[in-house]
Amino acid sequence: MSHSRHQTPRGMTRRHFLDHLAGAATLGTTALAFGRTVEAAAATLRRQHKSTVLLWMNGGPPTIDMWDLKPNTPTGGPLKPIATTGEALISERLPLLAKQMHHLSVVRSMSTREADHTRGRYYLHTGFVPNPNVVHPSYGSVIAQQTESLVSGLEIPPFVSIGGSSEGPGFLGMAYAPFQVDESGRVRDAQPLVEAERLNERLALLAEIEGRFAKQRRGAAAGEHAKVLGKTVSLMRSDQMVAFDVDQEPSAAKERYGDSGFGRGCLLARRLVEAGVPFVEVDFGGWDLHAGCFDQLDQKLPQLDQGMSALVEDLQERGLLQDTVILCMGEFGRTPRINGDAGRDHYARAWSAVVGGGGLQGGLAIGQTSADGTAVEGESHSSEDLMATVCQAMGLSLDTKFTSLNGRPMKIAGGGTPIRQLLG
Repeated sequence: MSHSRHQTPRGMTRRHFLDHLAGAATLGTTALAFGRTVEAAAATLRRQHKSTVLLWMNGGPPTIDMWDLKPNTPTGGPLKPIATTGEALISERLPLLAKQMHHLSVVRSMSTREADHTRGRYYLHTGFVPNPNVVHPSYGSVIAQQTESLVSGLEIPPFVSIGGSSEGPGFLGMAYAPFQVDESGRVRDAQPLVEAERLNERLALLAEIEGRFAKQRRGAAAGEHAKVLGKTVSLMRSDQMVAFDVDQEPSAAKERYGDSGFGRGCLLARRLVEAGVPFVEVDFGGWDLHAGCFDQLDQKLPQLDQGMSALVEDLQERGLLQDTVILCMGEFGRTPRINGDAGRDHYARAWSAVVGGGGLQGGLAIGQTSADGTAVEGESHSSEDLMATVCQAMGLSLDTKFTSLNGRPMKIAGGGTPIRQLLG
């Protein structure tokens, strides 16, 4: 069985979901213009539960140059550490984040076993290593499914991926798949083309056809198909879609987050958290720095600094940070050794992740690596541990068990152990 992040055991794909969105749009009316609304009720957009924002550094960032610097060593590179409002010293290219580190903690003791992009991405998103017999659900899908009863009034998707595709719902089904938008909140191919009366006629006909198919007992695909279509139509009609309209933000807010795709993605994430979305992922790619690492960091770190610091500060000012977990990581770190192309290669043995908010302890530097950054000294932490920490902060029981399509029971977060220092 393939482990493509677009494929699920039920034979449906995330692209299929988006095609549904485009197809359903052709059933709609111009009065239902997707992503636009005249007015949204404030009560509808009021958050009443916790959320997680995953800032995904796609490609594997050199955390040794960001969160766990080794100055004056052969592996240290040219960047220097600066003091912060927490325990950790971080890169001089992250001065705005340095002011927010009392809200965030650096886990410098990540040690994971997958140094391949595809396998590492899967492992860090699911808490499970790839297995040919099962496709596991991602963080976002698990949290969306587990918080479903708490967000019964939420009409927009409970799992939104901004600027990238994320990992899929696995055996949980397409109802919990990531809903992908660009950094400005736009969804492609979603312009309605017919009148409302025609919409209702076509939906009724489609429901009849799918009902007949489902009665033939051809597996779960028909039911999943109907769920996706129902969610799509509800989404098109929802006033809550105003949350995706970043253009409603004042110029000062846009400037605060920065004129970059990542900055706009972080601003959109804040809007979705306010709307009550349980899980938002912001994809910031381009971290596969095998060559010219430090020249590229001069461009990338200021974008990360402005967007992430604005998100933390903004959530705090709005009274949302206590109920919003922020997690920043990639699929692994990069080698302490600097290669002949002034780059760093894949390295999963010792690296750092940053986490905070959601009632977790901020301002900490958890764990340590050796003087040259090549190994974790003392207790190390896995993807499972990090995911268990996030799930506990979200109020999810770590005793929760799922049953895969082949009947295998699995514990939430891969049975990981929460990082005790973060829990206070």
